[in-house]
Amino acid sequence: MKSNAYNPLRWQPAETIMTTSPISHKTGPNIPLIIACGCLIALISFGPRSAMGLFFQPMTEARDWNRELFALALAIQNLLWGAGQPVAGMMADRFGTWKAMTLGTVLYAAGLVLMVDAQSAVALHLSAGVLVGLGVAFSSFSLVLASFGRVVSPEQRSLAFGIGTASGSLGQFLFAPLGGTLIAEIGWQQTLLVFAGLMMLVPLLAIALRGKSVAVGASPEVADQSLGAAMAEAFGTRGFILLTFGFFVCGFHVAFITVHLPPYIDDLGLDPTWGATAIALIGLFNIAGSLLSGYIGGRYSKPIFLSLIYFARAVVILIFIMLPATPVSVLVFSAVMGLLWLSTVPPTSGLVAVMFGPRYMATLFGFVFFSHQVGAFLGVWLGGRLFDETGSYTAVWWVAIALGVFAAIIHWPIEEKPVPRLAGEAAE
Repeated sequence: MKSNAYNPLRWQPAETIMTTSPISHKTGPNIPLIIACGCLIALISFGPRSAMGLFFQPMTEARDWNRELFALALAIQNLLWGAGQPVAGMMADRFGTWKAMTLGTVLYAAGLVLMVDAQSAVALHLSAGVLVGLGVAFSSFSLVLASFGRVVSPEQRSLAFGIGTASGSLGQFLFAPLGGTLIAEIGWQQTLLVFAGLMMLVPLLAIALRGKSVAVGASPEVADQSLGAAMAEAFGTRGFILLTFGFFVCGFHVAFITVHLPPYIDDLGLDPTWGATAIALIGLFNIAGSLLSGYIGGRYSKPIFLSLIYFARAVVILIFIMLPATPVSVLVFSAVMGLLWLSTVPPTSGLVAVMFGPRYMATLFGFVFFSHQVGAFLGVWLGGRLFDETGSYTAVWWVAIALGVFAAIIHWPIEEKPVPRLAGEAAE
């Protein structure tokens, strides 16, 4: 009978393996270094894009754009982030995480720099939309989580995913007030350049994550599975399909609120600084929410936990739009929504790893994340479109509530177990 004890060599990245010899002292990857560098990457890469809503007002006023135009640029960003994610996952699985992240950094920084001089809709959509979107896809926490999944034991994956997700939330918490302060002090153009400069730290940190996805010591069934076979297996699994549809809702919620909550708060007659405060508070409480989610997801049913998260989101949004708008209501909404914000990521990514193993996790989670970003595209664009048509965000808030209930329903029947191929291997 095979031993289930954790062996660090089993998940050692292929690039770090040395030919076995009597004098070899290579015992496995430096897990603490990988976790630390991965967390810093998640923090830096998630920061600028989470602060995009702060550029909404100054850029539209400076260029005399309507809200739909700017919202469409950020919607394209989210869509390209999603569309590029499976490709980024395949590149990381095939050539290594460092190469994928270096490419992403160049695209990300170029997009931020070109936003400074964007004078037309086409220029804005190309820079803030296409380049930043693809840049995030190739440098975001999705690749970080896949790297974590290769080196930590199955029992610790959910917690590791929670730590990585919390780091992205810390980026949101830090970059929201940083962006607001810099915009006020040096202007939005210089702030974009500062963000671009910070992105150049990512390739240095990604050196620690340079491994590929091949699992040394894995069984022949796992080692010999092709990418095409893995994709066919995933899309033939009902739980994977439901998970993909459910993550669409997460993207809709997160992107709509990130981009449109600051102008929504301004429209309610509150001081604009409350918008930056709200985004920062969401990021702060999401740190706790992500860590707590990683802990809960490692001990209790992930599908049921996801159902409860989405239902809670629907309830929180309903209460927020029904109550009078005050600084207190904004703070309470932001704090509670922060706890639920990216708490979906650890159990969602954890389910992908449970069902299909870590080898092609970057690619498979990339497809799930693409659905997330399709939802993000609709959330951002629909918010701007309906506001320009109706002068209000009310209709979009109600759509968000309905989608939360829908997601709560479809996650409940997902089965948290390996696919038959892996289940048969575990039984041997």
